[in-house]
Amino acid sequence: MATTLSKYLDMDHSIVQKIYVADGQWEFNMRVSVSDAKAQLTELVRRAEAGDEIVLTRHGQPAVRLVPVRPASDGTARRKLLDAARIAGAAKATTGPDAAHSQDFLYGDDGLPA
Repeated sequence: MATTLSKYLDMDHSIVQKIYVADGQWEFNMRVSVSDAKAQLTELVRRAEAGDEIVLTRHGQPAVRLVPVRPASDGTARRKLLDAARIAGAAKATTGPDAAHSQDFLYGDDGLPA
C-alpha cells in the first residue's frame, strides 16, 4: 500500500507528493498548472517517462495526467499468436464432403428431392 511521506512546494510552486510504494521505491506525484507547464514541458515529459505522475491543473482542479506511452509490440509476438490460432483451428477442423457433393443428402438416387 502506498503511503504519502511528504508534501511540499517545488521551487516553481508546483505541489509535489513524495510517495513510498514498496521495497524502497518512491514515486512522485506532481501537480502543475497548465500555464506553468508551458514553460517546463520538456522537464515534465522527462519526469513522466521516468515514472513520476504529473497532473496538470486548471484553476486548481486536475485537468489531465501525463503518462508514458507503452512501446508498440513488435511483429514477432503478433505473428506467434496468429500462428498458434491457425494451428489450433486446423486441429479442430474436420474433413467433410466437398462443395460439389455437400447437399447430396437432400436428394435421392433418382435425383429428386428426398
